Amino acid sequence: MIRIDNDNSYEYSAEFFFEKDADRQELPDTVQKIFDGGFLKTQFLYLGKEGSQSSILLVGLGKDITDKIEIKEAAAKVSSVMKSYKIKQFGVNISKLYHSIGLECVRDITEGLMLGLYEERKFPETERDEYDMILTGIPEGKRKEAKLLVQETVPVIEGVIFARDMVNLPGNKLRPEDFAGEIIKFLRNTKVMVETLDFGQLKEMGMGGLVSVGESSEFPPVFVILRYINNPDCKDITALVGKGVTCDTGGYCLKPAGSMLGIKGDMAGGAAVAGAIYALAQNQVKTNVIGFIPVCENRISPGSLLPGDVITSYSGKTIEVLNTDAEGRLILADTIAYAAAKEHVTKVLDIATLTGAVVNMLGFSVAGVVTDSQEFFDEFRAAYHISGERYWRLPVYPEHEKMIQSKIADIKNMGEKYCGTITAGLFIKAFAEGLPWLHIDIAGTAWVDSPIFAYQSKGATGAGVTSIYHLCSREGGEY
Repeated sequence: MIRIDNDNSYEYSAEFFFEKDADRQELPDTVQKIFDGGFLKTQFLYLGKEGSQSSILLVGLGKDITDKIEIKEAAAKVSSVMKSYKIKQFGVNISKLYHSIGLECVRDITEGLMLGLYEERKFPETERDEYDMILTGIPEGKRKEAKLLVQETVPVIEGVIFARDMVNLPGNKLRPEDFAGEIIKFLRNTKVMVETLDFGQLKEMGMGGLVSVGESSEFPPVFVILRYINNPDCKDITALVGKGVTCDTGGYCLKPAGSMLGIKGDMAGGAAVAGAIYALAQNQVKTNVIGFIPVCENRISPGSLLPGDVITSYSGKTIEVLNTDAEGRLILADTIAYAAAKEHVTKVLDIATLTGAVVNMLGFSVAGVVTDSQEFFDEFRAAYHISGERYWRLPVYPEHEKMIQSKIADIKNMGEKYCGTITAGLFIKAFAEGLPWLHIDIAGTAWVDSPIFAYQSKGATGAGVTSIYHLCSREGGEY
């Protein structure tokens, strides 16, 4: 729990300091020698009082701090250190950050404090500890606004935590039907209407991409639809499409052994969609979104897809399958075509751990974006400036689209040796029926083997949840 208060008299509290902070001169000389206010440096200061003793965690902010990522890191440092000492109630004086950044810092501090406490599920499962974190140092006239920011942010980070949990789960704990069940349970007390379509229904519907990939496994595919329609006066409906491959061996184009530990996390896009929609519903945002999550496994079996096969997608377009490890775009193609034809959405955002090429290009802290709509990208850019996540838009030209032209089918699921992230996005675009469309490739940012930022932990990051939330909560409004 995070709350706002003006009382600084807690047994345990945290205080931020800049390197050249005048207040640091008031610290004992011995403390000044070991704590210089350097970024993320910490030091506990024990203060004896009459009949009691209080402890202050000093946290360094460095020379200056303006970046949202740095604010979240500083806050995460506070909660993670307190957690390491098993301190479950503490105050956080944010006055220096408030005066340096403004009220907006409350959002980032809330995010950082919550994420700094994250730990993945263990087996057998145990209850997670609850923490009482109190933000102090906010002027009295701004406390109501600060409280509203906290109230909005908490469900968003709960969505991030859900996404992290799902991606971190071992593959044998998250079969396709398990993932659908986890989503249903997570959204149970919201106004989101959840529909699931089973393997038989998908075959009858002609979902050729999802069926062809999913029937490689004894654990059948399932299609999850999440409807959150909360603005009846507006006809616009945004489709949020998330890849949900819970186990991706690569099929007959088998992944190398070194990549096998990551195959459980190929449903990060689907988890991000569910997390974002949860936050929209909890905050009762006036918007209309429908989430579409095709869920399956990509395994090897006697009936699995083979390189060179031709399948017919839901849209009727035929696809030449050159690589069975490029399965995500096959199930997204069906899903987006269905969203456009049957649900009458007005624009499409898809998010997926789609290509290794994006990792080679942008690393593990920046996700790739492919879109043909400048207006849609401008809206998304405004959203990720609020979230603090990092994205980079890739170019799209006619010569890129030629790379996925097939001689024997309408389209092929692989381009040439180069431009893999761009051609993967353009493959998906071919099924968007001309709607404004934006593709996010989080193959590099959905998981970290070693944390890059202090609010991350080894494993899943929950990438995409916050940016999608801010996009959908502010569509058509002021950023």
